[in-house]
Amino acid sequence: MNRIQRDTSAWRYQVWASFGISVMLCATGLAYLPGADLDRAFMVMGYVFCLSTAFALAKFIRDKQSERSDTPMWGLVVWSGFGLAMGLTAWGLWRMDIQPVWKAYLLVSWLYLISNVFTLAKMLRDAHDADLMEARLQGRREAARGAVQEVDRAA
Repeated sequence: MNRIQRDTSAWRYQVWASFGISVMLCATGLAYLPGADLDRAFMVMGYVFCLSTAFALAKFIRDKQSERSDTPMWGLVVWSGFGLAMGLTAWGLWRMDIQPVWKAYLLVSWLYLISNVFTLAKMLRDAHDADLMEARLQGRREAARGAVQEVDRAA
């Protein structure tokens, strides 16, 4: 009998809670960020850009691991997008004229968010893979039952 590996509910809760906390910390830091509105808007866009490119990169890396064939150009786009998002956001944070404590808060919450994105993406993909394996296994069981019933009817 095949055993399908699934994450525990405690792990799933911890991953979602950690992701939610990191989003809240980033949103709080950006909402109360002192300085010009343009700087705040740039940082919000940077964080959103980093968030979306981190999910795309996590998917690309996982797809490549399971030997799906993405074009080399797609790999370049994904890695470049992530690098550009991280670089521009870091540059925006570095050049802002705010107290170092604000920069440290924004930096740590931003890196916490990006780390959580990769963990969340992995957890979601693992659950999807387990669902697919379970569906395949269920289909095989049903096919085997159907074959046994056919043999019983023929006999």
